[in-house]
Order: sequence, then structure tokens, then C-alpha cells
Amino acid sequence: MNKVCFYFQVHQPLQLRRYRFFDMGINHNYYDDYLNKLAIRRIAEKSYLPMNNLLMELIKIHGDKIKICMSISGTTIEQLKWYAPDVLKSFKKLIKTGNVELLSETYNHSFSALADVETFKQQVIKQHKLLEETFEVSPEVFCNTELLFFDDIADVISELSYKACLIEGARHVLGWRSSEYLYSSAANQTLKLITRNVSLSDDIEYRFGNTAWDQWPLTAEKYLTWVDKAFEKGECLTLGFDYENFGEYQIANTGIFDFMKELLRLLAVKDEYELITPSEIVKEFKPAAQLHIPHPITWAGDEKDMSTWLGNELQEDAFKNLYSVSNKMLNCESRELIKDYDLIQSSDNFIYMSTKLFSKGSFARHYVSPYDSPYNAYINYMNVLSDFLMRI
Repeated sequence: MNKVCFYFQVHQPLQLRRYRFFDMGINHNYYDDYLNKLAIRRIAEKSYLPMNNLLMELIKIHGDKIKICMSISGTTIEQLKWYAPDVLKSFKKLIKTGNVELLSETYNHSFSALADVETFKQQVIKQHKLLEETFEVSPEVFCNTELLFFDDIADVISELSYKACLIEGARHVLGWRSSEYLYSSAANQTLKLITRNVSLSDDIEYRFGNTAWDQWPLTAEKYLTWVDKAFEKGECLTLGFDYENFGEYQIANTGIFDFMKELLRLLAVKDEYELITPSEIVKEFKPAAQLHIPHPITWAGDEKDMSTWLGNELQEDAFKNLYSVSNKMLNCESRELIKDYDLIQSSDNFIYMSTKLFSKGSFARHYVSPYDSPYNAYINYMNVLSDFLMRI
């Protein structure tokens, strides 16, 4: 039987307000509350609620045959509490069915794993507790920010008691191997690695609504023939998406909701397929090989590296200054300072400084910056960071 795992990343950044040089030392409110409330409500109405309702409807009809997994960042959970409690209730209802496995990640969707191990540990532990308190579940599988992984964090993830980590099936890592197998980390063989199928995921996430694509329009039946082909060289297929892809990037008029409903229905009713969760993959399969990943990989762009977030001098400078005080913040007892330090670490702050935003292709479509240039994004962020550094 062909085992298929669906992963959805749920993350909404907390946007910074326009913070001027003259605000420093006077006003320590860094966030645009109006914009954040507007953004979370918009994405909820266009994507989260329709997709949650679709999944709930399928679960009611097909029961345990519908299984998916998702990660929900702490930043998103907090904003849902503040601005959209009805949407948080919808996620709780979905997860309570037991058909949705929650994966852990960093609380603030940060790249702290690259800068400071102890800060990274703190954020993962904080997120784990938040998921337990909010959804009454204890995740067994980890999924780092934007699927970031490299050998040096394998021991840390394993020490935090996670059995496996979901990573990108990057071609330069897999080489001749197929992403349709379970692997283990060469740096820590107790940590299993579940690899996302890049091409089949991108067919839905990036190409589905493109009328110029030679495979448009994509139907569930046609997509399943591609799934069958993937299983000619593997045991378990993992597909991964931004949750807001459904309704926001691929708007409802493209037919994306009808497509997903039919695809999941077919996978549930056809005997040759079984939907499976990451923890079930770990129980059912043995690692086919070890993966050695000396350099950080992510699921961004064609390079599958960190260049989207740390590819230019502005990004590197901001990142270096942000984590220059990580050791000091580990012993900080001020709730306000801890809260602000958590929130300004969001990876989104660095993507707004990326010059890749002006390139063509799938990357640019998924990340719309609230700033008119990477330089202005950098200036605004550094004003906020400078004020924060003065406070500590």
C-alpha cells in the first residue's frame, strides 16, 4: 500500500510598525497592532477557516482514513488568541479529532539554531509547552523553521526527545537517493529524517493556478498518476505546503479547495493508498540510509539554503546584532524584554531585507514585503533592534 503524508506549515509573522530613529529611547511599542489584526483576520477568512472546514468535513465522512500533520508557530497561536479566537477554536476542534498530528518547531519561527544552541532549546521547549497547553497534545516529531536542518542540530533535537525531523528532500543532499524513504541523521542515528518531495509539493503550491503551465489544469486523477510514479522508487511520500497556500496564494477561484477535497477523498477511498502521519512513518519503516548534511538546508528557492534570509550584508549584519545578546537574554527575568526578544527573532524580518524578493519565480510570489525596499526593511528593523539593545 502506498503511504502518503501531508504536512502543512501554519505561520503568520507579527509585523513591526514604522519605527523611526526619533522613537528610540522613548517608545518601546514595536508592533503594528492594526495591521496584524487585519492580516490575521484576512488570512483566516480566505485560507484557515475554509481549509479547516474542508478537512473536518472529510474526517466526518472518512474517519481515520483522513490523516494529516501540521505545525503552528507560537507567534500564530498568540495572534489567534488576541485577534481571532474563533479560528483558534477551529484548529482545536480539528486537532481534537486525533486525525491531525501536531509537529513542534521554534516558538517564534526563528533561525536561532544557527546562532545559539541554548536560545534554540529555550524556544523549542517554549513552543512544546504552548502546544500542550493549547491543544493538549505532546508532539513527537520536530520541524524546524522553514525546514532548516544541518548535522550540528541533530543531537539537540534528539536530546529534546523528538524521534524524527521533517526536512527538505534537497537534491544536493539526497543525490541519487529518492525522497520516498525514511532516513536517519549521520550525525545522530537515533534521529530519523522524513524528506519532503519537492517536485510534487511544488506542483500544488506553485504551479497549480498557473494557466501557462503545460499541465494546467491539474486534476486529482492526473496528480495521482504522478504519485504512483513516485512510488516506483520508494515506500512513503511526504508532501509539504504553507497552509495559506490554500486560499491566499492559490485563491479559491483557481479551484484549489475542490482539488484538495477530491485528492484527499481519492486517497481515502482507494485501497492502494493510505494517509499516514510522521510518527506512524517512524514506527512503520526503517531508515534506508544515513544522510550527511554538513551545511544548512531549507525549503526555500532553488538553492534550498539560507540565502533567502542571510544572503546579503544587510541580513547578516541584522542577524549578527540580534544574537549578540543571546547569552545575556538567557538569564533575563523581565517578561517584557523576553517577549520582545522572542518576537523580533521571527525569520520574516530577515526575508524582507532579501534582494531575492525582486527576482522572478515562485519565491517572489510567496513573500510580499510590507516595505518598499530591502534597505528600508533593514533600517526599520535596526531602529527597533537598537532601541531593544539600549533597554538591556
